Amino acid sequence: MDKNYRALELDKILEMLAQETTCADAAEKAALIAPVHTATQAQQLLEETDAAYVLTAKFGAPSFYGMKNVTNALRRAQAGGGLGLRELLDVAETLRAIRSLTQWHSKNEGMKNALSGRFEILAPNKYLEDKIFTCIVNEEEVADAASPALASIRRKIRNASNRVREQLDKLIHSASHQKHLQESIVTQRGGRYVVPVKAEFRGEIPGLVHDSSASGATVFIEPMSVVEANNEIRVLRSDEQEEIQRILLELSAEAGSFADSTIESYQYAVELNLIFAKAHLAYRMKATIPQINEQGRVTLIGARHPLIDKNKVVPTDITLGKDFDSLIITGPNTGGKTVALKTIGLLNLMAMCGLMIPAKEGSEVSVFRHILADIGDEQSIEQSLSTFSSHMTNIIRILAAADGSSLVLLDELGAGTDPIEGAALAEAVIEELRRKGARLACTTHYAELKAYALQTKGVENGSCEFDVATLRPTYRLLIGVPGKSNAFAISKRLGLEERIVDRAGELVSQEGSVFEQVVGTLEESRRKMEDELTLLREKSGEAYRKAEEADHLREEAERQARQEIERARQEAAQIVQKTRQQADALLNELEELRRQKNKELSAEQKARLRSGMRNLEKASDPVRERRNDSYQLPRELVPGDNVLIFDIDKSATVLEPPKDGVALVQAGIIKTRVPLANLRLLGEKQKQKQKGRTVTKTNVSAEVSTDLDLRGQNVEEGLMEVDAFLDRAARMNLSRVTIIHGKGTGVLRAAVQQHLRKCGQVKSFRLGTYGEGESGVTIVELK
Repeated sequence: MDKNYRALELDKILEMLAQETTCADAAEKAALIAPVHTATQAQQLLEETDAAYVLTAKFGAPSFYGMKNVTNALRRAQAGGGLGLRELLDVAETLRAIRSLTQWHSKNEGMKNALSGRFEILAPNKYLEDKIFTCIVNEEEVADAASPALASIRRKIRNASNRVREQLDKLIHSASHQKHLQESIVTQRGGRYVVPVKAEFRGEIPGLVHDSSASGATVFIEPMSVVEANNEIRVLRSDEQEEIQRILLELSAEAGSFADSTIESYQYAVELNLIFAKAHLAYRMKATIPQINEQGRVTLIGARHPLIDKNKVVPTDITLGKDFDSLIITGPNTGGKTVALKTIGLLNLMAMCGLMIPAKEGSEVSVFRHILADIGDEQSIEQSLSTFSSHMTNIIRILAAADGSSLVLLDELGAGTDPIEGAALAEAVIEELRRKGARLACTTHYAELKAYALQTKGVENGSCEFDVATLRPTYRLLIGVPGKSNAFAISKRLGLEERIVDRAGELVSQEGSVFEQVVGTLEESRRKMEDELTLLREKSGEAYRKAEEADHLREEAERQARQEIERARQEAAQIVQKTRQQADALLNELEELRRQKNKELSAEQKARLRSGMRNLEKASDPVRERRNDSYQLPRELVPGDNVLIFDIDKSATVLEPPKDGVALVQAGIIKTRVPLANLRLLGEKQKQKQKGRTVTKTNVSAEVSTDLDLRGQNVEEGLMEVDAFLDRAARMNLSRVTIIHGKGTGVLRAAVQQHLRKCGQVKSFRLGTYGEGESGVTIVELK
């Protein structure tokens, strides 16, 4: 690996990536990844990683288990060679893994993405896969089903073996031979059945001696009665091996005929394994896709160094190449300067390798032709190089390679020599790199470089924040603010005598002292402005939330109003239909009377006509006049009183004191002015008896809501809320609702799902998927 990349620890990131792969070839590819050098290539790699990231979130990761590199075996089979049992099984397992990938892809065929082409190239071969698994049981055994001939031979071997064992069983259980045998067992030597005989009785059992024990006390004899049968078994065993060889050659020829498609599919499967490993690593790092450019602009928002524990790393914002091309980072030792430097280089390298970066959405990185770094102490006794010499050797190399498409990262520029000369040399190096057009970030303790950054356009100061009160760095990088080394303050806090610290202060040059005071004043001003900005952001966020809440309430009110209007429209349509039916009936009756015009109408007919006309008038006017002139309000109405709108039999709440004989009331979501003569004051008991028509604003809102939030409630309270919520949803004819119970310990989720199994309104339910709330919500389908 390039020395610069290793200095930025890219090799450790690639090692982490290799651990996320499944097969050895993918791990090897991961370790050998090299950054690309064009934005188009980097964008293409990141699109593939993003596609794997999204597919994993929606469908789970595909399985690459069982894939092995069978290229050499298949090429040998293609050339006519024979493969062993293990090699054929490896081919079958690889084919099974390829088929598994195509089946997984079939679940999301409708989603076209950057990986669709790779999946479509995969060529599963279920015929060859099944044939190998049918013929081979394991790497030591071929199945009887491999061929009829093999099954027949093995059947003959079993029959012959049974005959031999029967004869030998008779011999070992014979009373005349019991004293001759060492043990009453049948065993094998050299593939032939024998019995163990005591050495002194070897002549008592005629046969062939095949072996003897280590002590010589036992000899293994093949009785003459089974020699012929053993010979038959040996011949059959030879036939069995010949048939197995024939089967393996046949399978090898089949595998060789599909070698090209299988090898190509395997290579694409390895590449897919590597891409999905990148997605898995992104999940581990909580990484995002950055924007890519080739203009040297770097904007990292909430960036984290991926090799630092995510529970300890402090996110930081870093910019370079937009308003300035050089960044001078200062601050105390162990304050995070080198980490900030490495974060800039490493995150750019990761994006150039197609890896998502551990930073927030909206971050931007650039593709550089060269990323050059001088980080760490590389002094060498063998090469007679001091710290300064080793740094200068690297800087000479960097100056030779740097150009307008380079990112240069220098740690402790100019350190290791006389401070005055070192500062001057560092400034000259920065000017040369800027002249070449490179983007530069470097760390230093030199006050001269802080002043240079303040005075030079295109060069910006940055500092790593340090809390002197606790003697601990915060690891936040502050752009635009020069840092202080805080050597005096740290020494005093650690216990160095104050008089020594004061004397050191006297020895510092007046210019340096004034500069440090200016830096201190700037730092104090920055902290005050940052506190004010935080307060403003909090207030702005609160105002934004309130505005959103108001918009939500307005939309809810408009939706409820539309529902009321739709309900009124349906009722009106029913009234019109009923009125039309009654009118048609009266017309029919009048037509019948017209035909009987010479006859006198009976009193019953006249009464029926009058009654029909009255019913028609009532049906056409749903608001009936029901005023009772004898009713008087018992007292003046005040806001909050519950009243009945008498003519429409609707309960309401008084909103304003009555004026000019009219009161403003709210019935449901409708506000209207009603004459006092049409209002009846309701007590609490009367309100409860209103034929189930009284609906408060809260209930109206709840009836049309499709979500129920149970977080913070215990099981008993939550189940009561669920019952009421499902009843409301059923009345509103909702088909699907969401119950939010949170993840937590899972007790509330288990109780809710157990309860849903018993509810008659529930058709089915499931946990939420990615984007719905995952295991923190339950989606309920209603009947």
